[in-house]
Order: sequence, then structure tokens, then C-alpha cells
Amino acid sequence: MTQSVTTTCPYCGVGCGVVATKEADGFFSVRGDKQHPANQGRLCSKGAALAETLDHEGRLLYPAIQGRRVDWDAALDAVADGFSRVIREHGVDAVAFYVSGQLLTEDYYVANKLMKGFIGSANIDTNSRLCMSSSVAGHKRAFGSDTVPCQYEDLEQANLVVLVGSNAAWCHPVLYQRIVKAKKQNPGFRVVVIDPRRTTSCDVADLHLPLASGTDGVLFNGLLHYLHEHDFSSPWFVNAHTEGAEAAVEAARETAGSPEIVAQACGIALSLVEAFYRLFAQTERVVTVYSQGINQSSSGTDKVNSIINCHLLTGRIGRAGMGPFSFTGQPNAMGGREVGGLSNQLAAHMEIDNPMHRDCVQRFWQSPTMVTEPGLKAVDLFQAVAEGKIKALWVMASNPAVSLPEADTVRAALQACEFVVVSDCVQQTDTTATADVLLPALTWGEKDGTVTNSERRISRQRAFLAPPGEARADWWIVNRVAQRMGFSAGFQFTCAAEIFREHAALSGFENNGQRDFDISTLAVLTNDHYEQLAPIQWPVTAQSPLGTARMFSDGRFFTANQKAKMLPIVPRPAVVECDADFPYVLNTGRVRDQWHTMTRTAKSPRLTEHSPEPYAEIHPQDAQARGVEDESLVRVFSRWGEVIVRARLSDDQRPGNVFVPMHWNAQYASHGRVDAVVKSAVDPVSGQPESKNTPVNFAPYTPAWHGFLLSRRQLQLSGARYWVQATGQGFYRYELAGEQAPRDWSAWSRGMLCQSDADVNWVEYLDEAARYYRGVRLVGERIESCIFIAPGHKLPSRNWLAGLFSKQALSEGERSALLLGRAATGQKDVGPTVCACFGVGRNTILEAIEQQGLSTAEEIGRCLKAGTNCGSCLPELKSLLALAQRA
Repeated sequence: MTQSVTTTCPYCGVGCGVVATKEADGFFSVRGDKQHPANQGRLCSKGAALAETLDHEGRLLYPAIQGRRVDWDAALDAVADGFSRVIREHGVDAVAFYVSGQLLTEDYYVANKLMKGFIGSANIDTNSRLCMSSSVAGHKRAFGSDTVPCQYEDLEQANLVVLVGSNAAWCHPVLYQRIVKAKKQNPGFRVVVIDPRRTTSCDVADLHLPLASGTDGVLFNGLLHYLHEHDFSSPWFVNAHTEGAEAAVEAARETAGSPEIVAQACGIALSLVEAFYRLFAQTERVVTVYSQGINQSSSGTDKVNSIINCHLLTGRIGRAGMGPFSFTGQPNAMGGREVGGLSNQLAAHMEIDNPMHRDCVQRFWQSPTMVTEPGLKAVDLFQAVAEGKIKALWVMASNPAVSLPEADTVRAALQACEFVVVSDCVQQTDTTATADVLLPALTWGEKDGTVTNSERRISRQRAFLAPPGEARADWWIVNRVAQRMGFSAGFQFTCAAEIFREHAALSGFENNGQRDFDISTLAVLTNDHYEQLAPIQWPVTAQSPLGTARMFSDGRFFTANQKAKMLPIVPRPAVVECDADFPYVLNTGRVRDQWHTMTRTAKSPRLTEHSPEPYAEIHPQDAQARGVEDESLVRVFSRWGEVIVRARLSDDQRPGNVFVPMHWNAQYASHGRVDAVVKSAVDPVSGQPESKNTPVNFAPYTPAWHGFLLSRRQLQLSGARYWVQATGQGFYRYELAGEQAPRDWSAWSRGMLCQSDADVNWVEYLDEAARYYRGVRLVGERIESCIFIAPGHKLPSRNWLAGLFSKQALSEGERSALLLGRAATGQKDVGPTVCACFGVGRNTILEAIEQQGLSTAEEIGRCLKAGTNCGSCLPELKSLLALAQRA
């Protein structure tokens, strides 16, 4: 008998509904929830692989102090005593919390309440600062509130979708596929992509503007001026519902007064600028989707407002199929915004610098104290840790030693901090390694609460797994610490539903329609009603008890005069510009199948196969100038740090730019933490770091030897300066390189791969002159591990070798092939994974195209299923079709 639970995906801000089903064998399967309005049954590759990540391997299961297991009472006492002591000796601003968009809203609420209303410091910030705080600041400047005006249906109701700084095909695949579907159904539907790289999102683009990094503000200022000069503004809307239009248009005229000026500043063809401006101007229903390419900038807030200005000038907001739309990176970044998770906010979208708001929240909480000024934003917070101003820090569900800019400095600050507490579900991360106290937290499938997605839709995350070990909910942990710190009166929560009711009640407390965030109707939910809560978009009030799909449809905003503000924007260059020593621009971002710092996604073999190593995407002409070959190793370095990654040469990269993914960390790569390279310049308004524009250089990394090994066991490596670990199907994969060759390759290899000399069947091949070595360990008839070494980076395909690990016995031909370094006759090499959802390799697809005469991605899908789930691989399928046609 099967048992199913509806819940919400723990990855990006799309907020997809999923159904987890316990099957007859006791294991869980995961599928998309067809009833959830966000995804209507679709899942991306990461969501589709959730069932593969539910094991307890690597979990933090018990509290620990200084590496020693303790019980919960001892751990909670240590945290409460440590924070209380620092507050007594140094004051409330000597302590800080660093929280996360991975927390549920209920967790977030309790942590924010403790810090701002009871400890009395605003030094609580969130890793959401790194992904969407510029959007928050832009919304508040324009609308008077942090309000996302759109809903997902607007993507389908539009006639033009502009993706600016958003590779939605990889980062928000479910929403991207809604755009693809809308384009197929509507002959007049157009897509514009604005991005320095030609990303996979360009697959459906009618126009791609590969603008110079950081010049988005110029482009949209130019658009504003163009709309005004060519009479595409909406005078009625501007006069009735906005203010500041004249100054905004004048600033646009002065900084981007003609398409020629814009084209030169953005480094793109004049024809592209003119085509985009005409298309935007002549299309009434326009949705401008923006994400990290806009937000992660030292002028990100201004860029957000330059986009909003264009929608306000034309009145394209608050109506179907139009508006500026921020796609959020984390599953509950929006929920964190609702409860005041940012250091410059109060709960329920109230403001720290508003005395009436402070008084309102304090009276509602009946708290002993209330913050009077904003706290430190993320980058400044960790700088204060480094300077010794913050002496006690609690990190919850985040990995700042990897994800913050100048990550080496952050790690050193954590190591030197007087008292560090980390709540996490994973035992070994770059950040847990610095903790004095470790607290085991629940993770997805075990947690119970709510999250809010990018369209303001609140959904339930429901538990369907028993808590492992002694892991506890984050809200429970904070609640117990608060009690031990003497704040029992405000922290008597016994379940998530109680917290949600208080959160909802606060949103309506003395609101009277003056604040955008109001879910007061939900404050009366019983525990049973909370358990059954269906997805709903806020505001949820007596006037809109079923939720609110679209904001500002009445033209009223949350400013004092209810008019939106258009701001004069003067685009600024990057804080640190390129020079002769560092002439290239580093851009960081996500890859298709990984998430954040890989603590969950790295468990899934099919998610690691598409991009098993960190890499640098470089334009071929730049690589040639620096002597870098495709698939070789390359050093990418700045004034702040260095990574060693695999080079990928691509014409899709803009010359002068380098792209390196953000995910790898010290657990999975020796030199893959790209945020160690990124400077810590921030936007002066939002405090969001500039992750898309760091001056760097790059050069070949030339070790003495290259290699890889596959092993059924996780290994302790030695002698390799460069290494990367990835999870395969039934084995671990290690890419290796070293600066000094061992004296005896056989002894070195056996030392790693053979636990003892007993019953070891070791077969090897050595060409000492050519410096090639291959070794294989067999246990019975099965392969247990193998290692391949060469003087250069060109090594045998790992894919056919991976297939041998699924076999119970190797044939003589397969054993010989191992030492020859090539697949045996008749053995399939499926090639690198293209479709992660169904595990379909490149060679399999090319063979099917040739043998079955396939000519479309749809035909490939019918034949191999590739591309029929999340659709993220469809651009690659089309590239393979084009390759086959040229052959």
C-alpha cells in the first residue's frame, strides 16, 4: 500500500509542488504535483532526483561541542551561555545570526523575533542578501514596499518576455518551459535575452543582446529615453499614479540619450539596440524577468529601478501579461523577507527606521527591547567578525565559507571568532569545520512549515520522513535557546502552526491596508487547517480571503501618496575595473543540475554527470592568447584568490569574459571555491555583493601528471594537488593532477585503492618512458576500482568505464580493455550525460539521430525520453541535431 504526501521542492524560488510517495519496498519516489499552480506537475532535473538524496550519509545527527558528542541540554546550555556571556561583556551588537533562504518561514520568524525583539540587536542577516536584496531595495524605492507585482500566469499572457540577467533555462527551468510553451501556442509571442553569454535560454530567443558586463543600467536608461521620445509613454498613468518621471527621463537623456550611445557603452551592435527598443515599445504586454545578473551588482538596485522605470512610464504594471518580475534564487527567500530576515527590516514588511513600526512590533511581541537602527548586512557582518567586533556568531542552514565573496577571508574570520555555532543538516561543510558548537537540524522531507515562492505564493512543506538521530527543527532549537537566555514568555511555541498563526496575526496588526504583506485571515487557522493549507498568494485578507494574484491593479502603491516613484538613474561602472594585470571579467553563476554548495545535489549520480568538475568557460580567442587548451586545467586568479578548474572553450562566451560556476567547495574540490576569487564590493543601497564583475586573469595550470580514478569506496587522497570528487552510479569519481610524480606508481596507487594485501587481484600497466600508468583492482569478478595516469589532460572516456561498475563480472575483453584504455569491441560508451532526468548520454543521442533519422528534439524525446521532463537539455539536443546534420 502506497502513502503519499504533498509538499514543496526545497530548491529554487519557483516553489514547485511535489508528491512524495512511500512505495511498497519502503523507499520514496518523488513526482511533480499536477495540482500545484506553480509547476502543474513539472519538475526540473534537480526536483526529479530528490528521491536520490534522502539517505543519511554525511548527515549531522547529534549535537557536538568542540567535536565531542553531547546531549541536547548540554548543547543548548552552551549556546545560551555563550551568547549571554558575550552580551554581558561586550553588548548586544557583539553577537550575530546569519540565517538562510533554506529555512522555513516559521524558523525564520523565531530567529528574527529573538534577535530583534528580545536580544535587541539587528545583527541578523541572511544568505538571501547575496541573491535578491537589490530587488527588495528597488521595489521599496519604487513601490514603497517589497512587492512583487506579477504572477506566473503573466508569463503566458504576455506577448514579449525579456530575460535580463536570467538564464531561466538552467536556473528556473519550470518557468522557462512555461515560456517555451507560450511561445509555441502564440505566433506573436517574442523572447529577448539580455546577457553577456549566449546561454541555453537563448534557444527560444528572437533577439539576444550580448552586452558588456554591468551595462544593463545604460541599456534600460536608453530604453526609457526612447519610449519617452517616441511617444510610447502613458501620460494618464504617469500623471495619476507616479511621481518623478521628469527627473528620471532627464537622467536617462543625459546618460543614454541615443541608441548609438547605448550601443557603444554596451559593446553591442546598434541594430540590436534599435530592434530591442522597437520591440519593447510596440508590444503592450511585456514582462521583464530579471534575476542575479541584475541583482548581484554594486549598482544592482539602480538597475532594478531602471527596469521598473520603463514599466511605470508605459503603465505596464498591475495588468495581465505585464510587469517587472524578479525570479528568486532560493526556496524561501520571499518568506525570509516577510518575517524581516534581512538586517534592515522588521517582521511583516515593517521598517526598523520607522518609529511607528518599531512600536507596533514591540507591542505585538510584548518584547523587552526593540532594535532602533539597522544591523550589519552580510559582507559587513563577516568583516566585523574578522575585526573581532562580533564575538559570537550563529550560522543557520548556510555555508558562508563558500558562498560569500572573498571566501578565504570569511573562512579565516570564522576560524578566529571567539564563539561559533552552526545549525545544519550536514556534518562536514567548509563552515561546520569552524564551529565550536554543532546543532543537528532537520532537512527537506523531515521539516514542517511554509515557504513563499517568487509570485508571493505560500505553500506547505510537509514532513514525510522520521527525524534521523537527534536532529530537530530549526525553530525548536532557537525556541529552546531563547528560553535558556531568559526569554521564556515570548517563546512558548510547541509546533510550527502556532508560529505561523502569530506571524499571520502580526501581518494584520494595526495594518488597515497600509502595508502590502497581510495574511491576517490565516491567523485563525486551526492545526488541522494549517496541515491542509493549500497554496495561496498573499495578501490574504477579509477583502481577498482566497488570496491576490496580481498587485497594483488599482494603480495604488504603498507610498505616502500612493504613487509609485520613478527614480533618476545614473549608471555607474564596477567598483573595481579591469586593468593590464587583470584584464578579464569574471562572472559566476549556477550550472543546470547543481544547487548552492552541493550538500544535497552532489548525492545524486545523475545530477553530477552533466558537470562533474568545476570549469571556466572562456572564449576561444582569449584562450588562444593565454595558451589554454580545451579541457585542460586553468588557473583563474584575482587580487583576492585563485581557483584551478577545467577549461571549456566556447563561442557562447563574450570575449574578455570568464564564467566559473559557484557550487564547488572544499568537500568536493581542492581549488574550486570561486567566491575566494570574487571581490567583496557591494551595492551601497542593498548591500548585495557584486558577483558578476570581478577583474581576473587566467593561465594554464601545468602539473607533472593528470589522472582519474573510480572507486566503490570513498577515498583519502594523497599526492594530488588538484582533485575533484563526484558521485557516480555505484562508485566515486576522482579527477586528479599532481605537481610531483610518485617514485613508484604501483605502490602509490595500491596504497590508496587496496585496503590490505589480502585477496587483492591487482592488474596494472606501466609505460615508464611515456609516463602512462593504469591500475585495476578486482574483487572476485567485479571491478572494485581503477586508476588512469597520463602526462597530459587527454585521458580515456570515463563513461564506458562507469558502465563496468554495474556489472557483476567482467569478461576477458573488458579486462583487457581496461589496460588498453579504451572500450572493448561492442561495449557501449554512452558519452557525457545530456539529459539528467533520464540519464541519456551524448553518444546515445547521436547514434539514435543517425540510425533512426531523427530530425527534431521532439523525435529524440519520443525515442529516448530525453528532453521530455524539465526540458533543460532541449538546447543541447538541438545542438546535437545541428552537429549531426553538418557531419
